[in-house]
Amino acid sequence: MKILGKQPSREKCAESGWFATDYLLDQPIDREFILSLKPLGSFVYLDMLKEPFFKIESDYYMIKGVQGKDYFRIAVHGKHAEELEKLEIFLG
Repeated sequence: MKILGKQPSREKCAESGWFATDYLLDQPIDREFILSLKPLGSFVYLDMLKEPFFKIESDYYMIKGVQGKDYFRIAVHGKHAEELEKLEIFLG
């Protein structure tokens, strides 16, 4: 799975100090990809839902998305923007 592009999220949360970016993928998110994110932080994967949802939380970022969609979102606290670069390396 490859990242095709990224764009600022339509959901604004900058007033609270967080900035979100949506990442577009070359194919829909599958279970294997979701499970590969587990080392990144506190992991929630609700695979029993009609559209399985996942969320990973750390002190400075949050990743969330839906299995079967071709994008996911990363929100990073503004004071820790370098975390986004680390995540992109991990995902790349």
